[in-house]
Amino acid sequence: MKRTIIATAATLAITLSAPMHAAFSLDSRYTDADGDLIADIPDAADQTDPSTLIFAYTPVEDPAVYAEAWSDFLAHLESVTGKKVQFFPVQSNAAQIEAMRAGRLHIAGFNTGSNPLAVACAGYRPFTMMASADGSYGYEMEIITYPESGIEAVEDIKGGKLAFTSETSNSGFKAPSAILMADYSMAAGDDFEPVFSGKHDNSILGVANKDYPAAAVANSVLNRMLSRDVVSADQIKSIYKSQTFPTTSYGLANNLNAELQDKIKEGFASFDWEGSSLLEEFSKSGEAQFVPITFKEEWAVIRKIDEANGVEYSCQ
Repeated sequence: MKRTIIATAATLAITLSAPMHAAFSLDSRYTDADGDLIADIPDAADQTDPSTLIFAYTPVEDPAVYAEAWSDFLAHLESVTGKKVQFFPVQSNAAQIEAMRAGRLHIAGFNTGSNPLAVACAGYRPFTMMASADGSYGYEMEIITYPESGIEAVEDIKGGKLAFTSETSNSGFKAPSAILMADYSMAAGDDFEPVFSGKHDNSILGVANKDYPAAAVANSVLNRMLSRDVVSADQIKSIYKSQTFPTTSYGLANNLNAELQDKIKEGFASFDWEGSSLLEEFSKSGEAQFVPITFKEEWAVIRKIDEANGVEYSCQ
């Protein structure tokens, strides 16, 4: 049975169907002459050089927290590029992808699961990721519940509800869907009722407040919320932890001026984390620097999860 997931306001879609083996490909508006799986920078005549650069971090429960967290970095980026850089809070992965596709978003952090859709349909060119001081990076998907929920193991979710975040999220939907089917023969709609919270923060708060009996979340978000005392450890119980996945990537719209793209990359590479608002927030999940990545290499496991779920991308 095929199910279509609307990924933006009527323009993009992910189609989930029986598992298939189609290769990842870009929308027809983009080219990939060098085979790196991301959109090429177009000819100079088709490049754009905006006076103000718009930056968006992946959707979160409280954008004000992250506007402050990114303030030191964005000031640094202004000094490197010579342009004003504006923080733009987004309400959903779909809205973020649509904004870049439409030319309203220039620099972004896209969460793990939305990277393939952003690359395929919005010309997103990821190039860096946060990592710890020793260069390690990543997070795990955890299925959480609350104490005394009656759920002691994954199998106990059968017949009840499981909160996902959004259908473009890796840890909030794609990975748990694949794992539940492959390892536990459990399918959403047949063995449990799926509900969608919209964001990892919402799912974690929903479990902590007993609105959801269980939820699939990124533990990087959970760790930051625990560190900020948004939720307490005695409100949460983990019953499953996955392999390590790459975390949020940061990148650019492909049609930005080529020299400007180089300056933006330089801004990420040269940022001094020590004593910054970025370190204050993201050290809570162990991150302390930006490291280079490629979509082709680091996102191979995510594309395999999409393939296992039978994901097809439709960009219209």
